[in-house]
Formats: sequence, structure tokens, C-alpha cells
Amino acid sequence: MRTARRIENLPPYLFVEISRKIAERRAQGEDVISLAVGDPDIPTPRHVIARLCQAAQDPQNHRYPESEGLPEFRHAISQWYERRFSVTLDPDREVLPLIGAKEGIGHIALCFIDPGDIALVPNPAYPVYSIGTMFAGGSSHYMPLTEDNDFLPDLDRIPGDIARKAKIMWINYPNNPTAAVAEPDFFERVVAFAKKYDIAVCHDGPYTEVAFDGYRPVSFLEATGAMEAGVEFHSLSKSYNMTGWRVGMMVGNAGIIDALRRVKSNLDSGIPQAIQHAAIEALTGPQDCVSEHNAIYQRRRDRLLQTLSQIGLNAKPPRASLYIWARVPDGYTSLEFATSLLEEAGVVVTPGTSYGKHGEGYIRLSLTIPDERLEEALTRLTAWHKQKLT
Repeated sequence: MRTARRIENLPPYLFVEISRKIAERRAQGEDVISLAVGDPDIPTPRHVIARLCQAAQDPQNHRYPESEGLPEFRHAISQWYERRFSVTLDPDREVLPLIGAKEGIGHIALCFIDPGDIALVPNPAYPVYSIGTMFAGGSSHYMPLTEDNDFLPDLDRIPGDIARKAKIMWINYPNNPTAAVAEPDFFERVVAFAKKYDIAVCHDGPYTEVAFDGYRPVSFLEATGAMEAGVEFHSLSKSYNMTGWRVGMMVGNAGIIDALRRVKSNLDSGIPQAIQHAAIEALTGPQDCVSEHNAIYQRRRDRLLQTLSQIGLNAKPPRASLYIWARVPDGYTSLEFATSLLEEAGVVVTPGTSYGKHGEGYIRLSLTIPDERLEEALTRLTAWHKQKLT
């Protein structure tokens, strides 16, 4: 049996490998603490679960859903964008529910990329941007994200011949893995660049609601001309701790929405309707849970930053996202440092190179771990550091 070349060339998905390594060590009786995966440990809000349970009892929700989602759900998404960002969306033409944002991110390349086409992809970045491009037969031109450019792509450094061939540009703020944020002036520059070269902008924005110290991230669609230039992917996973429910959305340019809707109608049958009703409740119900969750994450951020500083890791306090992007000590590569923590302290972090070559020299740490386990991890990191000094 011969698989396709795209499968033969496909690297293992990052977090599958991390989970495998954790499972191996736990099977050997080791107590491993993971700071690697950004999966909220805080439960989904009770009122959302109650609506899910109620909707699950309705026989209407036991049948096939539609790929384009319930009209009520699309309306709830458009209303949420209006309240949160003052962005007006036509729920029938400019909103498309997704089976989690990852599903749409993985499939959007099929709408634009033909064999040989180019996507502009940040590096380091969420791997699905480049993997989706590869599945469609295209190639990725990487835009370095470095401390010198505040982890924003330098649009002026993209060669003109590459820009003219590019079909899609990926951006992601608040950023995974660097936790960087972008302000309106950056999005304005992206819109101008995209219009100049006729490129579709895909902004991945699932962390806009996870923010600290009073900061309020902006939407790409707030930029002048953004609705003509591209779309934004969002998700209820991080905002409402609903990673397991697999529900998200793509909003923005009607032509791009229609293209992905046509792809999805041939590949999936949409989000289970009971989950859509739960998502409506999350978007339209009480919002106190968002600030309550952020207060927990901020407290964890501060505790982790304190310990990282004590053991010689430099990290800028993130204003948003679920992550800390920390520079490893001199004398280590990202992988060497992550391996040392796993083998000698039983603490798992993600090496920066898992997100691309420009992630070298960093590790990513997640805030999605219960407080008592975080404190144990911090104790282990401190002890590990002291041992290294003796």
C-alpha cells in the first residue's frame, strides 16, 4: 500500500508528539507536569453547559446540521462582533461557523492555493498555516517574527516577486506562540500591502478575549478596508473554555466566506446543533466568566514570570494570550533546554523550534494548568536551577 507523497512528507503534529512523550513517562510511573499545551483547565461556564444539556434533549438537534450553521448562531456571532469590536457583519454572507477554528484554518488553503502557489506565513507560528498550504500543493514563504520587530512581520522585507505570487497572508494576534500583540496601525499596513498585491489576508484571532492588565486586543476587521482584504478566524475555545466542543467561526469578506462554505459543504455536515445552541448561550449570555478566567490566568502569569526570572529565563510579561515566550539561558538550544526540564525536573515545555526555525532560543509555557500543579512545577523548576548551580 502506497500513501500519497504529502503524507510521507508530513511531520508528526506537534502536540501529538508531546502527548506521546508524556504518556510514555507516566506509564513508567513518573509524575510529569505539562506546561506545553494551551488547553484551558477551567471548566466551561455552567450556564453554557446547561444550555447544551437542554438542547441535547430536543430531537430536532439529533439530525444532520447544515454546513453553514444555524441562522440563530450566525446572528449571535454577528451581534457579538458588533458589541465587542463595533464591526458590522451580514450574518448570511459574512459569517461562517466552523467545527473549531482549526478546521477552517486547515481548509482555507483549498480555496486559494493551487499547486505551485505561495502563502505568506509567519515564523514561528501555529503549524497548521503551513500544513494547510502544503496539503493544497502550495509552498510557504516565511516571514520572520523576532524581538527586533516586536514579533510582527516586516512587510518591507518580503521580496516583490514573492508578494506578486502570493495568494494568502497569515497573521495571528494576540500571537501564538510569542504572545505578541498588534495595534490598529499594523493591521492598516497589512490591508494596504494585501490590496497592493491582491492577497487574501487570513487573521487568526482566537486569543482576543484572553488579556491582562486592562488591555483590550483589537480585531483585524476594525482596520479600514479589512472587510475587502480578508477574513478573521475566531473560536469559543479560549474565550469560554470550550476547546472540547469544537466550535468557532470565520468572519469577513463575503467572497472568501462563500468559497470556504462551498468547500465545507462537500467535506463536512457542520457543527452538531446542540453545541451551536450552547455557543449561542456563550456569546449572548452573561460575560462575567471572561474577566473571571482572565484574573486566574493573570495570577498564574505573574507567578510563572517570577520564577522564570529567578532561574535565568528572560520573558516579557504578555499582555494577552495563554502563553509566556521565554528566552532560554545561554549554552542551550530550545530543544536541549526543553529536554533537560523534562528529564531532570519532570516539567514539559514546548521548544520554540516546534513552531519554526525562528523560534530557536525560546520556549513556550502555557498558563492552562491548575494552580496546585503550577506551584509544584515552579518548585521543581527552582530546585532544578539550584542543582545546576551546585
